[in-house]
Amino acid sequence: MGALTTALIAIVAVALGWCTMEIACKPCLQKGREAIDRSLNPDYDPDDQTTLHAPLNIPIENHGGDAASTAVKSV
Repeated sequence: MGALTTALIAIVAVALGWCTMEIACKPCLQKGREAIDRSLNPDYDPDDQTTLHAPLNIPIENHGGDAASTAVKSV
């Protein structure tokens, strides 16, 4: 009977641990699962995304015309 009780306690502990991780890491897990679903979807085309993203490199405009503010590469 002791082995059965130990096995039951271990199974309950694993289940509670699983639930704890699901609750604690829910946002991260959802994003990961969405990415996996997208990558496994044969109809998904990344070129057809309708969401707009901000550019990573924003051009810096020089309004003052100051020669000291321009970058010069010297070797």
